[in-house]
Amino acid sequence: MDPERLVRLAAGLLGAAIAARAILAAIRTVILPRSENDAVTRIAFQLVRRVLNAIAPPSRPFAFRDRVFAYFGPVGLLAAAVTWLLLVFVGFMLIYWGVGTPTLTAAARESGSALLTLGFYAPSGAFQTALTFAEATLGLALAALLIAYLPTIHAAFSRREVAVNLLEVRADSPPSAVAMLERYQRLGRWDALHLEWERWEIWFAELEESHTSIAALAFYRSPKPMNSWITAAGTVMDAAALSRSLLDIPKDIQADLSIRAGFVALRSIADFYGIEYDPRPKQDDPTSVTREKFDAAAAELERAGLPLRADRDQAFRDFNGWRVNYDRTLLAISRLIVAPPAFWNGPEERETLGRTQLGTPYDLG
Repeated sequence: MDPERLVRLAAGLLGAAIAARAILAAIRTVILPRSENDAVTRIAFQLVRRVLNAIAPPSRPFAFRDRVFAYFGPVGLLAAAVTWLLLVFVGFMLIYWGVGTPTLTAAARESGSALLTLGFYAPSGAFQTALTFAEATLGLALAALLIAYLPTIHAAFSRREVAVNLLEVRADSPPSAVAMLERYQRLGRWDALHLEWERWEIWFAELEESHTSIAALAFYRSPKPMNSWITAAGTVMDAAALSRSLLDIPKDIQADLSIRAGFVALRSIADFYGIEYDPRPKQDDPTSVTREKFDAAAAELERAGLPLRADRDQAFRDFNGWRVNYDRTLLAISRLIVAPPAFWNGPEERETLGRTQLGTPYDLG
């Protein structure tokens, strides 16, 4: 075979593979119900994160980083869509050149004309006409996917944020497990905690589904800078863990179920983003909540008049036994999405813990 024809054939096959890979990335990110951590989409998000980290490095105040990283989710999603279109453009450019378009420049014009449905380049021959129709269809399909994807994202975002905003009523902003328990004490409604744990068990189940099937949603920030879905999750699990370990109130197994639903959801999200954790931690494994922090929280609850158990050592062991199930994933996801300061861990401490213990391919800062 003529060497030039061999090169063109190889280029055409490579172009077909590139275009197919772009379509696969779009399907895995947008259409597949059980979304996968696609490498093409991940690279687009990584590049956006590099830019945002350069604009707002960890040394800058959180308020500034929050304003900058509010663009991470939307811009990352847009960058992913542009990446898919660019790969389709390059793929079909190589295909056109491979099937006989004289130069790569002419192939690029032909591919751009078809992909963007501009129609300024008329194909010659039935096969190239069919390729033009196919590329135009793919271009329109990718644009339609993105347009249809946005309402789904915003609907899931709205459902998530309703609970986050309601938590501010119960636990302040940024939310605190201690403040939440103190408020129920002042209201004299310990029985209402049962309904609270039920609501959050459902919320955690929805969180697991939405944040593993809609890749960009985890990076969509709450309207209020000091609110966040991840700090809300940690607050509720901590409040349930404190109620089960430290408070001298009747046992409520719904609190146990809420905690379990929470750490199962966080582990699923961690799996999606490549975050490592111990799936079977021991009760006495260390967490970021030290005994000193626990005692400080207990003292605050005691001053507020909450009934506490006398055996503080056992209470801490019980609390640690709950916290160890979600401590590492909670900290890693908080760092990944640049979450606001939480009750137990300020931003500097969380940053240190994240850098030394945890990592994720989405996190480059």
